[in-house]
Amino acid sequence: MENNAPTPPESPRPAAASIDTATGQEAAPELSSERVKHIFATIAKKYERFNAISSFGSYKLWLAGMMKQADIQPTDDVIDIAGGTGDVAFTVARAKHPAHIQCTDLVDEMLDVARAHRSCGAGGDVPMDFEVVDAQEIPYESESYDALTMAYGIRNMPKRQQALSEMYRVLKPGGSFTCLEFSTPPNPVWRGLYHFYLKHLIPFWGGLITGDRDGFVYLSRSIKAFPDQRQFAAMLEEAGFTDVQWKNYTGGIAAVHTARKPQ
Repeated sequence: MENNAPTPPESPRPAAASIDTATGQEAAPELSSERVKHIFATIAKKYERFNAISSFGSYKLWLAGMMKQADIQPTDDVIDIAGGTGDVAFTVARAKHPAHIQCTDLVDEMLDVARAHRSCGAGGDVPMDFEVVDAQEIPYESESYDALTMAYGIRNMPKRQQALSEMYRVLKPGGSFTCLEFSTPPNPVWRGLYHFYLKHLIPFWGGLITGDRDGFVYLSRSIKAFPDQRQFAAMLEEAGFTDVQWKNYTGGIAAVHTARKPQ
């Protein structure tokens, strides 16, 4: 699997116990957690439309790439962290047909959309449950799940290292971790164009589609402030994961990180 790191790589700084997810600076966790709850509760019903339009449909290609890299077997019990409206959980159900999926999210309004999709047949016959969960304090027993998936979630968590440690804890030995997240294009020209798009067009599209421009100003800032591919890989290793790899999509706008809990 390819490892396309930005050049030159920067050594990751020790993770703060809690940060402002919009800036990466140390801050009380309540600042980011309450902001995230408010934003996603407000935009929940229009979130999928925003994703489709703002990414020009690329999010479907990213999800497909995520499934190609995800090591999920038909006998696996899967936990989907920050599952939102169910995009990842339903994609896992279609592509991998696991034994069960636990779809979790911090915001119940987002899960309400997922539940509505489920009632219309999304996910097929794969058993699936939905529960409000703070991934920084996962309320499940250690070594409960065979595989863990997450998309666009870790970036919005103020206690990221604690969250990764919790994800490691609930995985069984040998369990797989697959994470899709916005990242840093290695090419400086492409990176500059992308940062222009984040600063000006993401708030524009967000305001037009959902009416909450300020929420998308935050989202664009949180994407820019998130650690690059190499730094996030180092965070996974610090949490105990091994075989940490990543693959870039759309020139590094998004990256899928994979890792494993040692046997």
